[in-house]
Amino acid sequence: MLETKNLTKSFGGLVAVSDVDFHVGEGEIVGLVGPNGAGKSTLLNLISGVYRPDSGSITFDGNDITKMPPFKVCKLGITKTFQLIHSFPEMTALENVMVGALFGDEDNGNMKGAETKAIELLEFIGFPKDKTHLPVKNLNLMELKYIQLARALSTNPKLILLDEVTTGLNPKESLQAIELIKKMRDNGTSVLMVEHIMRIIMGVSDRIVVLDYGKKIADGTPEEIANNETVIESYLGEKYIF
Repeated sequence: MLETKNLTKSFGGLVAVSDVDFHVGEGEIVGLVGPNGAGKSTLLNLISGVYRPDSGSITFDGNDITKMPPFKVCKLGITKTFQLIHSFPEMTALENVMVGALFGDEDNGNMKGAETKAIELLEFIGFPKDKTHLPVKNLNLMELKYIQLARALSTNPKLILLDEVTTGLNPKESLQAIELIKKMRDNGTSVLMVEHIMRIIMGVSDRIVVLDYGKKIADGTPEEIANNETVIESYLGEKYIF
């Protein structure tokens, strides 16, 4: 589905991503972890078209997307959420999701169809029905994250990029987010997620990619990563116990 080869991106003298090769297969949840500044968010921004790499390539479903702008990448089936939530605060929860639905609509402007799709997605993610028509500025953090996920899903993605989706959530909310991520995968959307809480990434991922100083240092199942001496030394600090 998604594959990068020798992907490199620098900002001035700082090499944020260095010769990274990795892939995401159809139906996979792949975790992306590493210390702060390892290049995780930069890698997501390269895949989604926000940044252009200095060298290397990105292919998705047989298409070269290396130099594509974000809107074209999204049209092909890759969407992204952000650490800092972006929304239209004066618009309702429903209207916020409709924005994505209209973008992903092949009929290009079918308002009724976008509304129906937005309602279905809000129900799919478990958004409170009594808050559907509230302005998003009145919603709590978990509800805002739900809206961001629903809007991303409304563009009909084959692959969704999640950048620390559980940040700021309490343990109960984090568990709800994990179940929603699994539900998205079971519904046909592959997932590439950046996450710093190891119990979450170990519990939800089929495979984990580890970055350190912009380089890939490991790629394997949660069990393989937990027992990888290089990962333990550079990131985990101690062996992860399941």
